[in-house]
Amino acid sequence: MGLPHLACRGTFSVMLRITDSISIPYEEIRFITSRSSGPGGQHVNTADTRVTLFFNVEKSSSLTQLQKVAVTGKLRRRVDKRGVLRVTSQKFRSQKSNKDSAIERFIELMQWALKPVIPRRKTAVPRSSKRRRLERKKQTSQRKITRKKPNTNGEY
Repeated sequence: MGLPHLACRGTFSVMLRITDSISIPYEEIRFITSRSSGPGGQHVNTADTRVTLFFNVEKSSSLTQLQKVAVTGKLRRRVDKRGVLRVTSQKFRSQKSNKDSAIERFIELMQWALKPVIPRRKTAVPRSSKRRRLERKKQTSQRKITRKKPNTNGEY
């Protein structure tokens, strides 16, 4: 049973599908396992279940220069000085589940980082909003005037 985001291209090349137009070769991704923190009994003291995924954004052949800038800019907290993106997973007690989880999170992060930014269209404040704001200001002003004590000659 394979993962739904893996696609085979050619004879042996396995690709991670990020978007319809972007796929990353599985060879560009590295995994390191280490001891996971938290509860888990005796097994957790001997098993390397935490999985860290490394992807070198700067040296990737599957991304254009503009895409590399977008990824390093939007994911700057996860990318180190050498341009390596790091994703860690330790949710599960099995290494395979954590590896699948790290791959899923990597794909989500890449999809978010590569989504084009739509510039905001500037709009003017509608006349009706201005009118309502001024009406509220007048009502507040009147309310405060009526709270004052009258002068000795009966005026506010």
